Amino acid sequence: MKVVGITSTAILSLLFGIVAPVYAQQQSEKQDHPEKPQTGQHEQVKPEQHHAPPQHAQQQDQNKQQEHAQQQQQQNKLDAQQQEHVQQQQQQNQNKQHAQQQEHAQQQQRRDQNKQQQLAQQQRSHEQPQRTQEQQRVEQTAWQQHRAGNWQSDHRTWQQRGGYSGYRIPENRFHGYFGPSHGFRIEGLPFLVVGGYPRFQYGGYWFSLVDPWPGYWANDWYDTDDVYVSYVDNGYYLFNRRYPTTGIAISISM
Repeated sequence: MKVVGITSTAILSLLFGIVAPVYAQQQSEKQDHPEKPQTGQHEQVKPEQHHAPPQHAQQQDQNKQQEHAQQQQQQNKLDAQQQEHVQQQQQQNQNKQHAQQQEHAQQQQRRDQNKQQQLAQQQRSHEQPQRTQEQQRVEQTAWQQHRAGNWQSDHRTWQQRGGYSGYRIPENRFHGYFGPSHGFRIEGLPFLVVGGYPRFQYGGYWFSLVDPWPGYWANDWYDTDDVYVSYVDNGYYLFNRRYPTTGIAISISM
């Protein structure tokens, strides 16, 4: 029995002496080369950081859409302002052009009037270059004898006289030589006294006064004032430009 115990003890000692160095070597290798944890057991998978959550991406899309809508509204506003500016500029150009055309027409009308007055003066100078003192006295006497003492009671319109029955100037010729835009002076024109009434010639026609002239007109208005012949209320009247509201009834003959 003692032999067996000694033997067992020797065997165990021998095994321990073999196993201990091996175990120490394994522990040393583990320290030098630690084992990697197996996939799915010890390693935790971290979520990816470079992808934005779906809710955050939707918010970014909405912000971009709003920004794009604001930019589009601003562009539309700028386009509308630009179009309005262009329309205003066009309207201003049209108004300016229209005003220039009117000014040109008025200037042309004034030139025509001056030309007609010059022609009338030339006509007077050719028809009657000089008047004798006797002629001037006769004319002055005829005019002064037909000065109204009371214009309101002394004059009568063609309607009051029963209507105009004398010669009528053709319409196209009347608008070309008569009316408010065609003034002239009686002084120097061919002159006659018929039935005690003054008569003068102008534009190829004889004009006879059948009304007295207002007493508030100048004594020599027929020599100094511009007059014109107009057709009003179915009758012809002689108007003084200094008193454009007063017309003297006249009769026309060839």
